[in-house]
Amino acid sequence: MPENLIPQHGGYRKLKSFQVSEVVYDLTVRFCNRWISPRSRTHDQMVQAARSGRQNIAEGSQDSATSKKMELKLTQVARGSLEELKLDYEDYLRQHGLPQWERDDLRRQALIDLRPATADAVAVWAVRVHRGEWSGPSGLCGQGKTATPSTVSTSSTNLPDYPEIAANGALALIAVATALLDRQVASLARHFSAEGGFTERLYRVRSEQRGTRKPMPSE
Repeated sequence: MPENLIPQHGGYRKLKSFQVSEVVYDLTVRFCNRWISPRSRTHDQMVQAARSGRQNIAEGSQDSATSKKMELKLTQVARGSLEELKLDYEDYLRQHGLPQWERDDLRRQALIDLRPATADAVAVWAVRVHRGEWSGPSGLCGQGKTATPSTVSTSSTNLPDYPEIAANGALALIAVATALLDRQVASLARHFSAEGGFTERLYRVRSEQRGTRKPMPSE
């Protein structure tokens, strides 16, 4: 099959990194609106960092048609924005005297295993955590009970311990998103090294066309 000069591109909504980053963005907007003063510079910085993480994945995917180098660059920008957001959540926990959960905390792992597709799904998880369905690193308290948005009211997330739960939940999802982006960047780098970018593709397509072009009668 002849190589296409403009390959398929976009499709970022199917990327797991985009899907998780979108949840992080929506969750961050809710977190900041509820727990950080809108007059605070931190409010805007966190929301913008979360938005940048999502938007740069989308823009990089769209730009991939003509610039793999730009796709790689923007994906790295998205990774950097989420790292900045991670630090903001860690600062919030530290400055408010709230614990940051360990990587092996079952509450954290439960959220990752649930693979929430929306901020509402994260809110359901937060209520379950408050109810003690996961006891932390030592064991599971919920005995396999499940909950859905129809059986758990997400309005319960104004509980006293919700800032701790929400911030740690965001950190867990940011860790997932950055791990996905790390793999995405590595894959893009390998592809760029092997295949080159638009210039190299243009050269191959032109060479192919010249090699298969039938000569004109005057030639």
